Amino acid sequence: MREFVHSLLIKAPPTAVLDAFFDAEALAVWWDVSRAICVPRPFGSYAVEWAPTEWRDELLGRLGGVLHGTVVEFTPGQDFFLADLYWQPPDGDPIGPMALEARCRREVAGTVLHVRQSGHDDANARWTRYYDVMSSGWLSALHGLKRYLERRFPEG
Repeated sequence: MREFVHSLLIKAPPTAVLDAFFDAEALAVWWDVSRAICVPRPFGSYAVEWAPTEWRDELLGRLGGVLHGTVVEFTPGQDFFLADLYWQPPDGDPIGPMALEARCRREVAGTVLHVRQSGHDDANARWTRYYDVMSSGWLSALHGLKRYLERRFPEG
């Protein structure tokens, strides 16, 4: 199974870190989302949309589109788990199902955020390419989240 896993220290409270995954205004800033409907409770909807890119990948087509799934677990300030997550690109077939989980752990210096996205179809080259492209996108977005929150919480 392919996956993206990353942890980083953010100088902000755990509740603020997790809330930034569900707040449309925050998502627009750190993840460049154009629209979002994200309900932070079990069986809540999770849908974010990005504008289509002009650039085209050989296998995936244009990037952007919609990522949607279902919130299975949500514990304020601690963690969330999304299941049945699909990426629907502007062009081509959706990729999924996947899972996305985030966990926060309070440390003296701030909050350690751990993010894991998983799911894969070995028979489909688009899945492999998706993780190749998405991994660098996640890294950029998570560092954007860190900058966004650390400006909002300068005391950590």
